[in-house]
Amino acid sequence: MTNRRVHAESVAATTVEDQFWIKPFIGVGLLSVAALLASTWAASSAEENMVKSHGYSYYGDLDYPADYRHFNYVNPDAPKGGEISIAFVGTLDSMNPYSGKGRAHLFSVYPYESLLSEAPTASVPADVYGQAYCLLCESVEYPEDKSWVIFNMRPEAKFSDGTPVTAHDVAFSHNLLLDQGLKSYADAVRKRIPKVEVLDDLTIKFYFAEGLSRRSMIEQVGGVTVWSKKWFEDTGQKLNETWIEGPPGSGPYVIDEIDLSRRIVLKRNPDYWGNDLPVNVGRNNFDTIRLEIFADDTAAFEAFKAGEYTFRAEGDSKKWAAGYDFPKVDNGYVVREELTDGAPPSPTGIIFNLASPELQDTRVREALALAFNFEWSNESLLYGLFQRRSSFTQDTPLMATGVPEGAELEFLQNLGDVVPSEMLTEEVYVPPTSDAGRLFDRGNARKAMSLLQDAGFPVGEDGRRVGPDGQPFTLDFLFSSSSSPTTRSVMENYVANLDSLGINVNFEVVDTAQYTSRERARDYDMVVDRYASFLGTGTGLAQYYGSEAAEYSLFNPSGLASPLVDAIIDASLHAETREEEVTSLKALDRALRYEFIMIPLWYNPDHWVAYYDQYEHPEEIPPYALGYLDFWWSNEEKAQALRDAGALR
Repeated sequence: MTNRRVHAESVAATTVEDQFWIKPFIGVGLLSVAALLASTWAASSAEENMVKSHGYSYYGDLDYPADYRHFNYVNPDAPKGGEISIAFVGTLDSMNPYSGKGRAHLFSVYPYESLLSEAPTASVPADVYGQAYCLLCESVEYPEDKSWVIFNMRPEAKFSDGTPVTAHDVAFSHNLLLDQGLKSYADAVRKRIPKVEVLDDLTIKFYFAEGLSRRSMIEQVGGVTVWSKKWFEDTGQKLNETWIEGPPGSGPYVIDEIDLSRRIVLKRNPDYWGNDLPVNVGRNNFDTIRLEIFADDTAAFEAFKAGEYTFRAEGDSKKWAAGYDFPKVDNGYVVREELTDGAPPSPTGIIFNLASPELQDTRVREALALAFNFEWSNESLLYGLFQRRSSFTQDTPLMATGVPEGAELEFLQNLGDVVPSEMLTEEVYVPPTSDAGRLFDRGNARKAMSLLQDAGFPVGEDGRRVGPDGQPFTLDFLFSSSSSPTTRSVMENYVANLDSLGINVNFEVVDTAQYTSRERARDYDMVVDRYASFLGTGTGLAQYYGSEAAEYSLFNPSGLASPLVDAIIDASLHAETREEEVTSLKALDRALRYEFIMIPLWYNPDHWVAYYDQYEHPEEIPPYALGYLDFWWSNEEKAQALRDAGALR
């Protein structure tokens, strides 16, 4: 599935340790058979096998009935008002994240909405996965075979400039993304969605291609960002150009202030058309959301302590363990919380550019992985607070374990020769453990040297390794200066281990603008980045892990192009039951680990948050969103007390 968060491909990324902004969004969620059997969500016609509903999920189960009043996890009586302010570390130069040019922040997406519910930073609803409810539309209808879909739009929907949101705007936005948007997205969508038809001002129909899986197609078109056709025609603005002042949106927030060197401010639109919709009750509670921009995280943290911004989603283990000992914590002005995170962690790691000649041989990549000592890094630099990730679907029922057996083994065997024989008999790849007492585990060092020797990278007379061509073995390791000092220290020690193997590494720490530009050009051998985790299948899997656009897709930083992975993704799209889907995705996790596209790093099973004691949240945080910009709220009495005490600037 590809939605407006995915369209916004150039949205600025956070540091490796930060798990708070980017969450899994591909495919459908973990669905129960009981919920499916008990579902009463749809009105069906026996003659036409038609479905008409207030929302959509592939398996037909919606937890919230047509007359739902609000999502279960929100506070429907949450007061409106106040401000929440957060920090961004790095540089920004655009407010257009859809162009693939420049560097924009997620705030640039906030003014816009789509036909089906979602939020820029969270799943909506956040307590179930793979379900979407009508937002700009009031109903969705489609035949049993999902060969097309009709969205019936809400007549009251309007942009912030007062003009109505119509089916013409939806069709225009869909086509704009195809004509001027990211190539990897446009190429994939054109093959699957051959036609869009405006039936009238408030009714739009999308047709889906024959012979291809319809999996995630309805979510795809339902998640397209809807822009004002009139604004683009009046201004002549192009989607593939950098802009600062963008089109009006229909969402609850408008951009109030833009200074890309200092701050971005969102203001709640008092005339927002959708305030009272059930999908919005208890949400969008702050009057303003402010982003303060800093060059590095040290400056950002000092600003938090001084009260220049009020909420911090912490990703740096050193700061979490030892940095919150300042007086405002001791006197209760600043609250620290660890809140359960129910979503699988993003597959973050040191990603290999598979197009690099030095990295073609899997044995070389395995040797490089043996040089990373997670146990030493965790104990010496990360305060023992993280866990090692091994899976692309970590700690979920989709996580591959051991040797394939049962339904998974049968699934892999049915794929034929595309599956390597060793995958059927060997245990799934798990990162090696290391001695936490020394930087480079001796046993792993010996294994790494042996693998490099076997792969044709011997040690020369000067003690440095050379490749099969006799040239020095040299790797360019790209790293962003906006990452935390702790992460940088871990990577510098990893580079020291590579040096001890005789490998020359150019560890290039560059500013965020240069980092973004070079990463898009794949100008690196290794880079610290992430892929998307998944809880279900969808056509978005092919954009991340498939061969279709591997040479140029920004979603696929390793350039993975594997017939094995392609075959598994295709089979998952044709799964007829949730059980078959789980089996296929467990095999996908196994295959991705077999392909060895990255060195897995670490993850935090909890959210770490620190904030000035003026915010409140539901007692139970839903599993798929922390939601501090979505469904938290401000207690103005507490906020005033902080101001009176001089705790805030």
